[in-house]
Amino acid sequence: METGDPDASPLVSVVLPTYDRPRMLVEAVESVAAQAYPNLELLVVDDGSPTPAATILEERAPSALEWRCLRHDENRGANAARNTGIRAAAGEYVAFLDDDDRWSPETVASQVAALWGAGERAGVALVGQRTLHGDDETAIRLPTIEGEATGDLMAGEPAGTFSTMLVRRSVVDDAGLPDERFPALQDREWMIRLSRHCEFVSVREPLVERRFGDYEQIDDAFEPKRDTTHPLFLEKHRELAAEHGRERQFRAWLATTVAGTGLTNGHYGDARRFALRAIRSNPRARRAYVYLALALGGHLTYRSAVRFARFTRGLQTKFWTEPT
Repeated sequence: METGDPDASPLVSVVLPTYDRPRMLVEAVESVAAQAYPNLELLVVDDGSPTPAATILEERAPSALEWRCLRHDENRGANAARNTGIRAAAGEYVAFLDDDDRWSPETVASQVAALWGAGERAGVALVGQRTLHGDDETAIRLPTIEGEATGDLMAGEPAGTFSTMLVRRSVVDDAGLPDERFPALQDREWMIRLSRHCEFVSVREPLVERRFGDYEQIDDAFEPKRDTTHPLFLEKHRELAAEHGRERQFRAWLATTVAGTGLTNGHYGDARRFALRAIRSNPRARRAYVYLALALGGHLTYRSAVRFARFTRGLQTKFWTEPT
């Protein structure tokens, strides 16, 4: 693939959902403008921001970048915004970037090249990500998913977030759009469905910056994950997990993600309950034991452990920075 020749490079549609983060939106758009890949269309989907995203971008978007802004009259959620973008996309491939994330300049070129090199069955390319709290890098996560990925995705193997994904449009048409009913784990749920129609390929380089800070993020809301995502995920995919011989791992992974979010939001009783549920489903679920120990100690133990983990970084990467 000659990425320097737009005529030889298939169009990639970049879908960027946003809600009321003007500074981060501009930085995310700038990272799209800086891509080495030459043939992009940018679709910014404004999910009902108080200040329209189009107004922000008209003043501050890079002048050389071509973009369109689609706007919802009211806030409908991240997956609804992504679906609006997908429906409007004209590209052979669709890539995603959340408004609080940023790409390295080689992200899209690496994803497209990986798909081209993996054969016709390949339909999803993942890249790694580095996690930032403010200006401090706290973790690097690299995907391990390759080939026929359904079983590994059900078992919770490292994959990534929407911002790390590039998908062949024909696979989207086969698998269907992201499910708007899920308030959390939206990326993993869609990856599982995509994996039934194609193979995955991973670029083991951290080409996405995933930022955390003092602003609301999807995983901040614990109750919707406990009360909606967890039972809906079980209902929708339990039989598929059993078909792949991964039901115990699937149940354990799902319960562990709820326990982790319970910890970060101070719901220590729920964190203990879901960690125990994970251990009962799969006694080899190591992260569940860590979460259980932290939840038993309550606020003081958990906060002390987080401070220690940020100091050592390696412990945090292993135990509690996996997206939940």
